[in-house]
Amino acid sequence: MEILWFLIAIGMLIAVVGPYVRRRRSGLRLVTPDSPDAADPENYGFARQEQLDIRIPGPDQDLMDALGNVERSGQWQAASMLLAGTPRDGEVRWQRVQAFAGAAALDLAQRPGIGAPWLKAWRLEAPKDAGGAQVHAELLVQQAWRQSGGVGSTDHRIILEEARTAGAGSALLAPGDPVPYITELAVARGLGYSEAEFDALWAKIIDRAPQHMGAHLAALHYWCEKWHGSREKADAFTHAAAARAPQGSLLAALPLFAVYEHLPEFTTVQSFYQSAVVTRAVEGALYAVHSARADDPMLAHVRHLLILFLVNSERWAEAMEQLRHVDGYVGALPWSHSADPAAQYAVYRALAVAGYEANGGSPATLPH
Repeated sequence: MEILWFLIAIGMLIAVVGPYVRRRRSGLRLVTPDSPDAADPENYGFARQEQLDIRIPGPDQDLMDALGNVERSGQWQAASMLLAGTPRDGEVRWQRVQAFAGAAALDLAQRPGIGAPWLKAWRLEAPKDAGGAQVHAELLVQQAWRQSGGVGSTDHRIILEEARTAGAGSALLAPGDPVPYITELAVARGLGYSEAEFDALWAKIIDRAPQHMGAHLAALHYWCEKWHGSREKADAFTHAAAARAPQGSLLAALPLFAVYEHLPEFTTVQSFYQSAVVTRAVEGALYAVHSARADDPMLAHVRHLLILFLVNSERWAEAMEQLRHVDGYVGALPWSHSADPAAQYAVYRALAVAGYEANGGSPATLPH
């Protein structure tokens, strides 16, 4: 019986890994990082796997400085000052609120009952601080999804109800800020808002920040097949947003995120990743990337997702171009869905390098 299970396991491994290691060019193969044939990521200016930052999708030195300060000192003032100086209607504020909440959630998971003392002090000492209230609401959401015993459990619903109450309180402290309502999108998904209730919530966000990419990505989850919508509803939502997106907006990349959320469980490179549906979505995302401002805070999110699709489509040079811009940071989809984001990203990066070199590329031919 043991040998039978062993053979089954080997067969499954070959089925999963095979499409990645068998490529058109006979010389393309993926080797272990310590092999003498493995490409050194530093040859391309890439960070080694152990140096990859899994917390954020791209550089934000002000955020890293503030996070370091609160974690070292246990004081909340640096976080409060950073959020107070971050525009309310932009993408950066939402990302920073998520980052502070994520740091608190991680500390609480590692030190139950005593973790994140800075956030507890923040709420006690400055209860009217909008930034602290928003971080607290987002922390509750993250705890509900990560540490509550699973979707649908009693604890999951109780914590989401607490998050909804905390979010409503934070909204009163900053009437024009969309962040409390973006946080509520995850509550709506978990508690199963009706479509009418969700539309009413979405209207509050659109009134405050109609082009907010992060909000659209959060709303997309609700409309996906695995939650309260369907593939058709998710496609309709993303294509409508892309169609009305102004020049330079990354909303044109939304359809690619809908494709990602509905990936079939088993695919092959030839039959799916080079299909017309995927190609159109990839081209739309590439157009959005090329049209966007270089400092758009959501640009890294799109580039990270493009890496997965471009590698699986065997578009090596274009994948390398995206890697060149985002390498060093892996706190984004699709890597964040993995138990080891850095390792997952490193595999795709190695595949891109292997394909690039098999087609005549080298560090000298990669633009910097």
